[in-house]
Amino acid sequence: MIRFRADDGEHIHVKIEGEGPPLVLLHGWTASHRDWSPFIEAFAAHHRVYRWDARGHGGHALHTDTPVSAARMARDLEQMLEHWNLRDAVVIAHSMGALTLWQYIRDFGCSRLRKIVIIDQSPRLVTDEHWRWGIYTDFDAGRNAAFVRSLQEDFAEGVLRLVGQSLNDRARRKYLENGEGMALARQRLREMTPQPLIDCWSSLAAADYRDVLEKIDVPALLVYGGASNFYHARTAHYVRDNIPNALLHIYDDVDHAPHLWQRERFARDVLDFIDAAD
Repeated sequence: MIRFRADDGEHIHVKIEGEGPPLVLLHGWTASHRDWSPFIEAFAAHHRVYRWDARGHGGHALHTDTPVSAARMARDLEQMLEHWNLRDAVVIAHSMGALTLWQYIRDFGCSRLRKIVIIDQSPRLVTDEHWRWGIYTDFDAGRNAAFVRSLQEDFAEGVLRLVGQSLNDRARRKYLENGEGMALARQRLREMTPQPLIDCWSSLAAADYRDVLEKIDVPALLVYGGASNFYHARTAHYVRDNIPNALLHIYDDVDHAPHLWQRERFARDVLDFIDAAD
């Protein structure tokens, strides 16, 4: 990986592959650039692909005391686009990456973007009496506060419980079975530095991007899991109905990472979307 220096002095690590128009990949919370590895051969055959480890992610020690937040990551994204003078970029954003992208659009607009791809995310995570389409449909402020406390007590177990005690039957069974895959995930999470990721979560949970959707003036492809751990199908339809030019694909019977479950279909859908007339 190579790196660039953000305006607060933090080093942001980026992997760049391929040649062609720019394609930027934004991963989810607790993930890294490696999550995109299954797609690099297909994407880099047509595009110059930029995939970062968002600050606080990917195992890179932080060099500044800047809290990790949606606003800071959006600023990092703008500075990454500036650093490599990227324009007419297609941005693919999963989970936290989608929240980062929505924050970016709020702060910087769409002038550097050509198209966007959003994967399985709600514009507001926390629910209340007026908003049901966040996490689980009933993840209110009290549940979020309890979740943050669980992260502070045992970060790895808190994350696994959020995924495992969810809307997805398969994930619930795997969490209860506590097999080898769960042990490996627990080990990976225990190698992370918790506090920056907890700060990041708190920022994401405080955000509300519903007002941003109508301001997106570039074409959007939406890919949602039909059996998402976190979101009801109504979440996907809400996002589609509130972005002016949005195409929705729901991948049946897969969870919060539909792109990883149906890799060939996702790569084909993305490339077809990019190649379609604006």
